[in-house]
Amino acid sequence: MIRKTTAVLALLALCGVLPVAAQEAMGEAKEAMGEAQEAMGEAKEAMGEAKETMGEAKETMASDKSLEEVLEAHYQAIGGKDAWKSVEAIRYKGKMAMGPGMEAPFTMTMQRPEKIRLEFTIQGMTGVQASDGKTAWMLMPFMGKTDPEEMPADQARQLKEQADIDGELFDWKAKGHTVELVGKEEVEGTEVYKLKVTRADGEQRWHFLDSEHFVPIRQEAKTTMRGQELDIETTIGDYKEVGGLMIPHSIESKPKGAPQGQVITIEEVVVNPGDLSDEMFAMPAKKAAEEEAAE
Repeated sequence: MIRKTTAVLALLALCGVLPVAAQEAMGEAKEAMGEAQEAMGEAKEAMGEAKETMGEAKETMASDKSLEEVLEAHYQAIGGKDAWKSVEAIRYKGKMAMGPGMEAPFTMTMQRPEKIRLEFTIQGMTGVQASDGKTAWMLMPFMGKTDPEEMPADQARQLKEQADIDGELFDWKAKGHTVELVGKEEVEGTEVYKLKVTRADGEQRWHFLDSEHFVPIRQEAKTTMRGQELDIETTIGDYKEVGGLMIPHSIESKPKGAPQGQVITIEEVVVNPGDLSDEMFAMPAKKAAEEEAAE
């Protein structure tokens, strides 16, 4: 209102219409506007100080535990470092919900070092994704491919990441990763510690650990697939004890912001299964692959 009145008065003064008294009034209006602008500046400064105080409060929340303390509590919560290091191999069985009314039973077996085999069945045909620690390969009969073939680099990198039995928070320095404690925040009403992981390959992950139980309840990742950068959000829950290890039995992954994604339900976990061989992880020859797909 002050600004609008001043503009009208200035216009009349230029036209020689205003008497001296009106020009004085215009001067007072300008002075009032200056005072108002000064008050606005002080208000902005106060807002800046408030934001700075909020930032300091967030840092205080994060500093109630150090990164080392949070990680140690996490290791203990999921069974302890010694217990996980005693795991030479592990097998998960369950089902993947691929969409409305579509489920795919699967078996995933991992063995140190970096060996993995994932089998999943869709419409009676079984696909295989596997790695012997050197060569990552796949067999996809429902895509019209009956011969095994090496995986593209992006998929091979992700499969290698999955083959890490302990996960990237264990022995992270030896694996070439960096881990930062970002702070505390809330995830769907649960207070969490937020950890940022920059992997040795440059990709970034964020782990959200329940501040009371120190188990992951969410993970976020930036990954590249076929040259496109994707933001993936994973919700983790239904933890159950298996042989002294705390293992999640419900995992949902989806593009960040999407209403739904792929839901994995774990039905059975076997620690150190005794029926493993090197051959089950190695890429088979053509004839063996044809026989395997026909079974």
